[in-house]
Amino acid sequence: MVGGSPFQIPEQFAARMRGVFGAEPATAWLASLPDIIEQLANEWLLDVQPPIANLSYTWVAPATREDGTRAMLKVGFPDPELQVSIDMLRLCDGRGMVRLLESKREQVATLLELIEPGATLRTVEDDDEAMAIAADVMRQIWRPVPASHTYPHVADWAGGLARLRERFDGGTGPLPKTLVEQAETYFAELLPSMAEPVVLHADLHHENILSATRAPWLAIDPHGAIGEPAYETGALLRNPIPEIASEPNLARLLSRRVDVLSERLGFDRQRVRAWAIAQSVLSAWWDVEGETGQDFPAIACAEALAAGT
Repeated sequence: MVGGSPFQIPEQFAARMRGVFGAEPATAWLASLPDIIEQLANEWLLDVQPPIANLSYTWVAPATREDGTRAMLKVGFPDPELQVSIDMLRLCDGRGMVRLLESKREQVATLLELIEPGATLRTVEDDDEAMAIAADVMRQIWRPVPASHTYPHVADWAGGLARLRERFDGGTGPLPKTLVEQAETYFAELLPSMAEPVVLHADLHHENILSATRAPWLAIDPHGAIGEPAYETGALLRNPIPEIASEPNLARLLSRRVDVLSERLGFDRQRVRAWAIAQSVLSAWWDVEGETGQDFPAIACAEALAAGT
C-alpha cells in the first residue's frame, strides 16, 4: 500500500521531466505514476512513503517490505536508455553496486536495498582518498561484456559531437572551437585503440558512490555502457558539478586526480587525461542540447585539463 500523505508530484520534478522527455509524453507518464506506484506496492507488498526531497529524473521513495526490511523504490520514465540501467544492476548482482531486490524493466521500476549510512563521496574531504575510494569501486563493478546485451557503446555517445556540428552549421555554437576540435581528435584516436571493453557504470561520480555497511562504499544509478575501463574515470574527474568550476586551482586539482587514478588503476596518464577532456566537452554539448543553461562547468574542467600536462 501507499502510506503517508496524499500523492503529490512536485512541480519542479514535473517540469524537469517535461523538459527532458517532452511535454506530452512526460505529462502522460506523470498522470499514470500514482497508479504505477500503487500497482508496485500491491505486487511487491510494500508500504511506500512520500518521495525523497531531491528528486532528479526518477521517482524515488523509501518503502518497507512485508518482512519489515527497508528499501528504496525507484520508478523512471519508460525510456530504453533508462531500462539499460536495470540490466547492469542485475549483472553486478550487488558486487560493488546497490543490490537489486525486484524489478520491472518495461516500467523502469526497481526495488533496491537501502544503503546506510548512505553518505556520498562528497563527504570525503581528502580528495586523494576520494579518488582512491572511487577507483576501488570501479574495479568491483566492471563486468565482462555478455554475449547478448542491450548496452550502448561509448562510441555511440561520442557521435553526439556530430549533432553539435549539424546544429550550428559546422560551427561549435557556445562551446570553444579549439576544445571541440580537441575532443573530436581525442575521440577519433581513443575509440579505435581501446583496451578490452567491459560493461561500465558510465556515470560514476561523487553523488553515485555511497557509504554502506555490507561494503565500505557502493555505487548507485548506473547508466551502463560498453567501453574500455579508462573511460570510466571521465565523469569522476569533472565532478562534483557545478562546484568544481569554482576551485581556486582547478588545473592542479585535476592533474593530481589524473595522477592518483592512473596509478591506482594502472592506466596510462595521458589516456585518462584525453578521455576526460573529450567527455567534458561532450557533457557540455549535452547541456546545450538539453537546454539546461549556458554556464558549462564541464568546459571549465576541459580547459583546466587541457592546460595541464
